[in-house]
Amino acid sequence: MNSDITFQAGVKDVIPTLLGYIGVGVAYGVVAQTSNFSLLTVALLCLIVYAGSAQFAITTMIVSGSPIPAIIMSAFLINSRMILMSTSMAQYFKNESLKANIAIGSLLTDETFALGMNKAAVTHGKLNSKWFNATNVIAYSVWCLSCLVGALAGKLISDPKTLGLDFAIVAMFIGLLYLQMISDRRRKLSVQLSVVLVVIISFIIYGRFLNTEIALLLSALTACFAGMVIENGD
Repeated sequence: MNSDITFQAGVKDVIPTLLGYIGVGVAYGVVAQTSNFSLLTVALLCLIVYAGSAQFAITTMIVSGSPIPAIIMSAFLINSRMILMSTSMAQYFKNESLKANIAIGSLLTDETFALGMNKAAVTHGKLNSKWFNATNVIAYSVWCLSCLVGALAGKLISDPKTLGLDFAIVAMFIGLLYLQMISDRRRKLSVQLSVVLVVIISFIIYGRFLNTEIALLLSALTACFAGMVIENGD
């Protein structure tokens, strides 16, 4: 990854993350197909919801006959972390138009957020809508296509776990975290490792008393505060 923030650079930078989209997308398509979802339903969930964990949850809740309000609330809680991510990313687009910011925020994902933070570290805090739109649109397109491919191939794959597809998202996040830590020269490695440790410990503690989504959100907030304290203390 270099400091180029053109549209072409965005396409190039997002390519390494696409394997994770493909793996998880195909896995979701298989699950949706085995749940008797039509291709149209799968396509609409991908285009409108565009969130792997939320799509899995929505599919499971629909099959189990959960009420619509509960499904909507669950999807909101699962994706509530996007509020923090969007707020953190907004600082780089203060000079962009409202329309450009809405476009970026609408397609922001965990992966493109991490990719954006990695890019910001390389460019010394400089990002633009051209680069980010490229990463978002490519990721969005690949995700939707992968889900449809999974739905079409669902009858041929009885268990996605046998292919390791259930671990694809975990592997991708580990890779993104590694890239974030080695590329961010603005912060000491010891500070970054300390923040990671705070996230892990906080999540374990919160997870004993709260549901996973709330525990994850509170862990992120705790780590942000801890990181600020640690960095200012150095």
